[in-house]
Formats: sequence, C-alpha cells, structure tokens
Amino acid sequence: MSILDIAKSRYSVRNYTNQPVEDEKLHKILTAAHVAPTAANLQPVHIIAVRSEDGLSRIAKAANIYHAPLSLIVCADKSKAWTRPFDGMKTTDIDASILTDHMMLEATELGLGSVWICYFKPDVLKKEFQLPEHLEPINILAVGYTDETPASPERHSTARIPLEELVSYEAL
Repeated sequence: MSILDIAKSRYSVRNYTNQPVEDEKLHKILTAAHVAPTAANLQPVHIIAVRSEDGLSRIAKAANIYHAPLSLIVCADKSKAWTRPFDGMKTTDIDASILTDHMMLEATELGLGSVWICYFKPDVLKKEFQLPEHLEPINILAVGYTDETPASPERHSTARIPLEELVSYEAL
C-alpha cells in the first residue's frame, strides 16, 4: 500500500476488540517512531508503551482510551529540545507529533486501528507513571484491533476543505 493509501484508510477508532496487539506489531510501530525525524536530530522524546491491565487502568484515570489494549504515551523531553533562536519556540510538541503520526500510520498499515488523544489530564499521567520533571506527556496513541466498520478512504473529498482552499502558491 502506498503512503497516500495508508493515510486515506486511517481513521480514528473508538471501539476496540479485546485482542492484544502482538509483540511483532508493537515492535514495528515503535520502530516507526524510532526512525521519525526530529529537529536537529535531538530526539527529545520518550514513549511509554502500556499494555498491562494495571497500566491501562492508570491511564484511564487521565483519559478515555476507549478500552484499547495498547496505549502509547508520547512524552517530550524538555531538557533536550531544539529551540528556534529567533523567537524561543521549542520543537518538543512538533517532534512528539511527528513520532505519533509515524506510529499511527504504521499501525494502520499493520491492520490496526488507532486514535490520537490530546484530551487528557497531564498531571494525573505524571503522577501515575512517576514522570520526572523534564518529561511532559504530549499525547496518547490508543491502538488495537477495531470493532468498527472502517471509514471510507474516499471520505476526504467531502469531509475536508477543498485542496484549492488548503493550499496557495507563492502568495496568499
């Protein structure tokens, strides 16, 4: 499948079966994160892979993970982030997002569903997983086998703004 086909077939899954994600598939998802680019290749990120019943229940205190059998907490390492010198913008959120996108697309390619979660209580995650001060949870990727009817890969033609509205060439 081409990267465009994978991107078109990916959708947010909020209903999962109880089937666990196999070790081999988890390894491929994490490898996709490992090869993802980061600003100045500083890699200011850390992923906490959570599959145990106890770990998933601790995440559930902070976020709705839709009973997914695997959740990946993507954290930014504030001590390692690249900072743009012109305005002081740190790239931690961007770097964490690039890794998450890579993992999400790899999960789709492997026949798994996922949902990117930003609606969570960071203080609860920090406490439950005893995160050090320099690690900040940026998002959670819930992953598993879907218990939903797949969304149409052609839905983007009506569910998105027209390409002509999204893009301008050389000027606004």
